[in-house]
Amino acid sequence: MLYRFGADLVVVAHLLFIVFAVIGGLAVLRWHWLALVHLPVVVWATVVELMGWVCPLTPLEIALRVAAGEAGYHGGFVEHYILPIVYPAGLTREIQWLLAALVVLVNAVIYGWLMIRSGPAALRRARRRVDTIAAKAAKPTRRR
Repeated sequence: MLYRFGADLVVVAHLLFIVFAVIGGLAVLRWHWLALVHLPVVVWATVVELMGWVCPLTPLEIALRVAAGEAGYHGGFVEHYILPIVYPAGLTREIQWLLAALVVLVNAVIYGWLMIRSGPAALRRARRRVDTIAAKAAKPTRRR
């Protein structure tokens, strides 16, 4: 029972990771610091799709299912859970490239809009912050 719960938890985490990779940029519009987490997630998701790799969460889930006495499955998470809903014919390299392009395109639009919305004023504020930090770092400290 514990292994099955673990496998189900991995599936939920995997799905949340995919959703965050695709549309997490929307959260970045509100919390700009989240880009530090989101951009590596987008890169990883894109590389996995482009290279045809299997995400490490997939073998973990399969191993937990087998340990729970359930049948594992062949292929990846996308093939097993997502494609039957979206693409019933199965996963091909072309579809993987399309999925990778979708992740990049959606996030390019979101980050592009964020950059346009922020505009030159945001760049000036960031420069002032960097200058302030640099000035404090350069200021000699007095020791007794």
